[in-house]
Amino acid sequence: MLIKLRSVFDTGLGMGPDGRPGVDTERSVMGLSIGQYLIRRLSDYGIRHVFGLPGDYVLSFYSMLEHSPLDLVNCTREDCAGFAADAYARVNGMGAVCVTYGVGGLSLANSIAGAYAEKSPVVLISGAPGIRERVNDPLLHHRVREWHTQLEVFGRICAASREIVDPATAFRDIDQLLDTAHRLKRPVYVELPRDMVAVVPDQIRPYSAPQVRSDPSALAEAVKEAVARIEAAERPVIIAGIELHRHRLQEEVVRFAEATGIAITSTLLAKSVVSEVHPLYVGLYEGALGREEVTAFVEESDCVILLGTLLTDLDLGIFTAKLDASKSIYATADELRISHHYFHHVLLEDFLQALSAAKPRAAKRPHPPGPAAAQGPFTPAPAAPITTTRLVRRLDESLDDRTIVVADVGDALFASSELVIRGQTEFISPAYYTSMGFAVPAALGAKVARPDHRVVALVGDGAFQMTGMELSTIVRRGLPVVVIVLDNRGYGTERVIHEGSFNDINPWEYQLLPRVLGGGTGYEVRTEGEFDAALTKALADESGLSLIRAHIGVEDRSVTLDRIGRSLAQKLRQ
Repeated sequence: MLIKLRSVFDTGLGMGPDGRPGVDTERSVMGLSIGQYLIRRLSDYGIRHVFGLPGDYVLSFYSMLEHSPLDLVNCTREDCAGFAADAYARVNGMGAVCVTYGVGGLSLANSIAGAYAEKSPVVLISGAPGIRERVNDPLLHHRVREWHTQLEVFGRICAASREIVDPATAFRDIDQLLDTAHRLKRPVYVELPRDMVAVVPDQIRPYSAPQVRSDPSALAEAVKEAVARIEAAERPVIIAGIELHRHRLQEEVVRFAEATGIAITSTLLAKSVVSEVHPLYVGLYEGALGREEVTAFVEESDCVILLGTLLTDLDLGIFTAKLDASKSIYATADELRISHHYFHHVLLEDFLQALSAAKPRAAKRPHPPGPAAAQGPFTPAPAAPITTTRLVRRLDESLDDRTIVVADVGDALFASSELVIRGQTEFISPAYYTSMGFAVPAALGAKVARPDHRVVALVGDGAFQMTGMELSTIVRRGLPVVVIVLDNRGYGTERVIHEGSFNDINPWEYQLLPRVLGGGTGYEVRTEGEFDAALTKALADESGLSLIRAHIGVEDRSVTLDRIGRSLAQKLRQ
């Protein structure tokens, strides 16, 4: 049986001319079961790993996964599996998570909601009670209200959702879901009743992918107007957004910037979408909360070119940004607006490529130094107590273009906004949805996707206590991940916003966890010298997990958190 399974899984389809995986012909898929077809199609989209947890309604498909070429990564909790799949998708291009019905699927709601909010294409596969088991409407375990309750929940937080109940349309439904995730860069939901997994359809209705193209006239007119505005401007600037990563357009925006000499900034969510050591990169634009020289450079511009940018409250410095729509070119996957003129049926990729090809003559103006030059040299003070800001500065010294940094919500994110990321899209954080507990499972997903890269996770102690036991999976798989826990005995961001004893947590002996989990090395540091020594050892250790517990003061915070906290506190008082 194993030989037969492997033989049907080994046939890949490759990518079509439009960048999408091809759709199986009827001849090539005849004889495949629904479960086998789903696995083959996941492979066609470049997915090599599936995160998840087993449960009785999904065990038959889980067994099929285990005997397929895909690597099944068992996690400790479903929400952790979702965070891992999300980070994997951001690094790999697409990810997958597989769980059981009810208690498994609904535990993933938060992770999948974050993937939707931040445009990360995760395929969620949930087992379900068999169709025949539902006769006479029994009260089967894990059920909530109606049989379709879970399907309806994920229908609200996914780009598309389907229950696979008809063998004749099963392959078509699977193709439609995967194409939607790939095209829209958002999660999709597949519900697979357990008595459908091994069913071999005797007829197949093929899927016809929608042909999404730009309107040539609208595209030409939009580019003409954009070029005219850029050439008439004296102070143009680019704000690069997260969609440039999701749609693999980083190189295109760099070519456009280099051809025109226009400086580039990026948003917090899109940090590292462009290498932060590129000579045209000047830093993050965060409204009034960012570096003053970058804020002034952007807001004094008479032509702000926003490319793939989601205008969230954090990206706009809690809405302190001052961007004049009449002086803006705003292009995303969903909208193209030049000043107050809207252009419909123009794809972001086509607009950027055509704009780059047009090579508008742009005025060149002096721009602020990039983040590396702005920070200046770092000199450690060995006996000084370690602070969040100084910890991040020391970490910055060790980054290269093969290091992925994963930052959790809170000062782990705000302080690490000062890091200088050398590669493209090697900084991962839920900087819009801001779900605590993201970093540790996300580090697992990133390392599995890029085993040739170092992965460093920066996480506050409060967020760590939510999902930190996913270190167990990292230890089990022997992954050399570095996790830095910022220990200030509670929720530092919330202390800035609204003080109260509810922000305090029980302190753990984090450095002892590798002993509890049976692998890795723990470090406890209080000074800059101790952190320097621990980080040096951790980054050089390829044998497994390194966990650094860094004691920071209860009142310690980065400059960015101090600014954001004061702004949020003011809104709370209002």
